[in-house]
Amino acid sequence: MKRIIFEVLLVLGLGGAGAFGFFTFQKEKASATQLAELTQQTEGSGKKLEELTAELEQAQKEVPPLKSKALQLEALREALVNGETLRDLEAVYKKEKTLSPERLAGLGALRLLTKGGEDPATVEAFQKALNASDWGTRRNLICASQKALASAGQDVKVLSECLPAGVSKMPLADEGKGAVKTEKSEKSEKTDKEEKPEKDSKAADKSAEVEDKDDKKQVRWAYEGELGPENWGKDFAMCGRGREQSPVDIRTPFEKTRSSVVAAYQNGPLRIVNNGKTIQVNVAEGSKLRVDSLPYDLLYFQFRRPSEDFVDGKPAAMGVHFFHKNKEGRTAVLAVLLKEGNENPGIKQLWAHVPAKEGPEQLIDGVRFNPGNLLPREMDFWGYDGSLTTPPCTEGVRYFVLKTPVNIAREQIEQFPFKKNTRPVQPLNSRQIIAS
Repeated sequence: MKRIIFEVLLVLGLGGAGAFGFFTFQKEKASATQLAELTQQTEGSGKKLEELTAELEQAQKEVPPLKSKALQLEALREALVNGETLRDLEAVYKKEKTLSPERLAGLGALRLLTKGGEDPATVEAFQKALNASDWGTRRNLICASQKALASAGQDVKVLSECLPAGVSKMPLADEGKGAVKTEKSEKSEKTDKEEKPEKDSKAADKSAEVEDKDDKKQVRWAYEGELGPENWGKDFAMCGRGREQSPVDIRTPFEKTRSSVVAAYQNGPLRIVNNGKTIQVNVAEGSKLRVDSLPYDLLYFQFRRPSEDFVDGKPAAMGVHFFHKNKEGRTAVLAVLLKEGNENPGIKQLWAHVPAKEGPEQLIDGVRFNPGNLLPREMDFWGYDGSLTTPPCTEGVRYFVLKTPVNIAREQIEQFPFKKNTRPVQPLNSRQIIAS
């Protein structure tokens, strides 16, 4: 009996020892797994710590230059805080009939330093500079104006090209006066469903997206449909509320002037482009327009069908606009009216190289062209203060419409790839048309 009891106790003891060993093994296995996980986490934390340390060191390197810039800005503010320089500049500018975008932005910058972004006149100056600037020639000015307005809490789009390196978007200004969005952030809010009909309407109304010379900034507008001239003011404020807009209907009474306009255009390589809105010929340096002996450099010329400026209520069959700028950045446009008649040799040469589709500038090998071939012999003109006839409708443009038209054949008119690419005539308001 004792033997049996001893054997039972021995079996129970062995079973308990086995169970203890099994549970101990499982516990050690779980501990080993946890240890491996903790080791991986420690290694990941170490890498993260190294990354943060590197970022901290980089930030510490950037602090001194930022501190220097902050001191420079503070010095500028303290030097201008009494407002005397601002008052002197405003007194000088009051004598000017119109201010160039550069002067408007300079005035805004001085007000920003003197009175801060909350000053309504600061916002107004930068807003005027922005409305009066075109992307192709005043990119830096546009970026400066957008960032100044954004810093003042204004509801303005900040283009992605204007943002500092490494910054993908401006923060939404919930704490400011309105939400500030970048071009990209606004675009991302559209669903694919919304973008598809936009592309369809683009094909329907032939409103190509016109890119600037660096193929970055895209601005959409058209000559008809939802993006037509009557709606330009929604996206381009000056087109809607400007008081000195072009084109106009030229009719009496005129104010006699002794001013003179003399074109001194030169032969140069033919650089022609179909930009989706018109045919444009870019001109090499050297061609000039002299207005009362003051030189304006010819940049390019474009064609319109029909002419944009009317004479006694009627347009010409087509028109050519020659765009010039002087050293102060002011624009002068010389407009030539094209009437239906005999074949025009100059246009024949151009039309032979017109790109069939919208695209980049084409440099035609071995072909040279003199813009003077499209001018009449007589340079008598009508003149007025106007604007660009395409968005952003910048004002402060001197317009000279030559009285003598130039012939163009019916076949040449039909060969022009745009049936209509003109803005309707605008109110003259209180402007006076001069006549030579």
